Amino acid sequence: MNYTNTFYNAYSDYKDPSIRGRYIHLEHIEPLLESYKNLSQIKILGASVEKRPIYSITLGSGPQRILMWSQMHGNESTTTKAVFDVLKFIKDNEEFRNYVLNKFTLCILPMVNPDGALAYTRVNSKTVDLNRDAQERSQPESVILRDVFDSFQPHFCFNLHDQRTIFSAGKTDLPATVSFLTPAEDKLRSITEQRKRSMEIIGVMNEFLQKHIPGQVGRYDDGYNINCVGDTFQSSQIPTILFESGHFPNDYQREQTRKFIACSLVCAINYIGEHSITGTSYKSYFEIPENDKLFYDVLLRNFPIVEDSEVDRWDIAILFKETLLDGKLEFIPTVERIEKNLRFYGHKEFDMNKLDSPAIEKYKINEAFLTKLLRKI
Repeated sequence: MNYTNTFYNAYSDYKDPSIRGRYIHLEHIEPLLESYKNLSQIKILGASVEKRPIYSITLGSGPQRILMWSQMHGNESTTTKAVFDVLKFIKDNEEFRNYVLNKFTLCILPMVNPDGALAYTRVNSKTVDLNRDAQERSQPESVILRDVFDSFQPHFCFNLHDQRTIFSAGKTDLPATVSFLTPAEDKLRSITEQRKRSMEIIGVMNEFLQKHIPGQVGRYDDGYNINCVGDTFQSSQIPTILFESGHFPNDYQREQTRKFIACSLVCAINYIGEHSITGTSYKSYFEIPENDKLFYDVLLRNFPIVEDSEVDRWDIAILFKETLLDGKLEFIPTVERIEKNLRFYGHKEFDMNKLDSPAIEKYKINEAFLTKLLRKI
């Protein structure tokens, strides 16, 4: 049975309407956890630095054990939404529910960094990047994740993240809407058996995604850092896959991207359930282009700028700074580069020659000016 197509074709039935947007914290997921008590075991594994609970959801009694965790970085919430869409699919689709419960034991940590989620920061409340704390384990959140890994003894690990809008799928003008990585186990980036098995699964997910977002899947850099959780778990001989949620055109709330991440999760589960993952079919992984950084959020082409009383045309590259203001996430435009003939792409591009924009001095091109201008165009 191809549950991935079933899920994709009826996704609107399984997309959980109670959780949406980019700003997701404990108050959003705790009511959802309550709704899964009859299907799964909900546990509080411990507490964050600021004493917020860190939950696990465990369901199924099958032989294949998959551990997945989301929001290790508090401001990376797309995969959290996707996880709850998959859980709704399991709950509402009887056939898939029986399939998962009989073949798998899933352990899901939907929010490893609840303090960072509330503050909308990458780091925890001690300003520690938990994804660089895998060896020292200086933070309670890191200790909890490692304890789960040791006690659950997974066969596969899914490390769930978001990536910035700057990434392109290779050297193309297409955004990396979804990216994957099988982390390295050593500085040589050796292609080990664990990595091959991860690569095989990623290749299958990519094959599915290419039917729906062709050319918009990237492969993340596999530079080795044993302080990263993925590298550490892979080095412990457990096939580990990094999922990265990226940009889809006009989707800054990442409601479209969540669908492709959720489908990727179902695809991976479905494939593991139907095949013995040997790693033999790993080579398709290398057909995925490695991410490049070729995008800005907005490019203003041929913008008239006054210098020494003369007007000349420049390109202005803008990135949005995600800023939490009074409990609401705002996308604040900031200037990254002002150059002539910028060889980058914008998720939105405007030719200011055609828009008859008034000339302005460089120092006046600030947040207030850009905010006002972007509202106009």
